[in-house]
Amino acid sequence: MEPRELNPKESTRPFRVPRAKALLVYEDPTDLQFYCEMLEGYGYVVQTCNSYPEGVRRLADEAFDFVMVSQGTPKFEGRCVLKRAAEINRSLPVLVVARCVDMDSYLEAMQLGAVDYLVEPLTHLDIGRVLKDHRPIRSMAASG
Repeated sequence: MEPRELNPKESTRPFRVPRAKALLVYEDPTDLQFYCEMLEGYGYVVQTCNSYPEGVRRLADEAFDFVMVSQGTPKFEGRCVLKRAAEINRSLPVLVVARCVDMDSYLEAMQLGAVDYLVEPLTHLDIGRVLKDHRPIRSMAASG
């Protein structure tokens, strides 16, 4: 997959989420940086992890308002992060991102409590839709 660039036409965000924390778990460093900048653009304070076990540890140590995790391979290595998030807080929104459609992983992710399962490449509009639909309650009151 080619490195991505932020599209200037997509840089205007319809909202910002002040003081909300996101956990981003992605093994690919280019994708990790790309999605980190995207989430920061929406106002999230982002904690990044480049391994699934590290993501599980971070969930145990800190509270988050949103989690974004890569599926990994069709074996769905990101499952452990999704499961841990659901164990800690069933209402914590978790977005699973995949490089290609895998129906078994999709069904499992949704059964485990993912709020969405999107296939790359993602745009600001894709991420923005999920974030808007799953904004933390405290930031909705602050932003109207």
